[in-house]
Amino acid sequence: MKAVKVHHIGIAVKNMEREKFWNQFLNVKAEEMKEIPDQKVKIAFLPVGETKIELLEPLGEGAVSKFLEKRGEGIHHIAIEVDDIEGTLASMKEAGIALIDENPRQGAEGKIAFVHPKSTGGILLELVQP
Repeated sequence: MKAVKVHHIGIAVKNMEREKFWNQFLNVKAEEMKEIPDQKVKIAFLPVGETKIELLEPLGEGAVSKFLEKRGEGIHHIAIEVDDIEGTLASMKEAGIALIDENPRQGAEGKIAFVHPKSTGGILLELVQP
């Protein structure tokens, strides 16, 4: 069980117009934009070196819309790529780490699971296994 790299940094935005900033000033273009209805978000992945910025726009009531209401636009989560998400989750659960997802689910780019911020020093952590 090893963390491979930072897969992406999720940023909650009110709308995808924020993508223009990345494009205009940093020459970073969205490589992919899609809706994920079960998570009630529209996402855009912007490659920045080996890592990506993921813009998250809410599609109705959900986790991202609640985040925006409470905190406004900004960093929503950090995603770490792992090579064995089930093993990582099992180790965390055994150690008493608070998990939002005890079992992985399908995400935009593979299996994902979230770890509760109270166990990570206040950061919502997403585990990703592409």
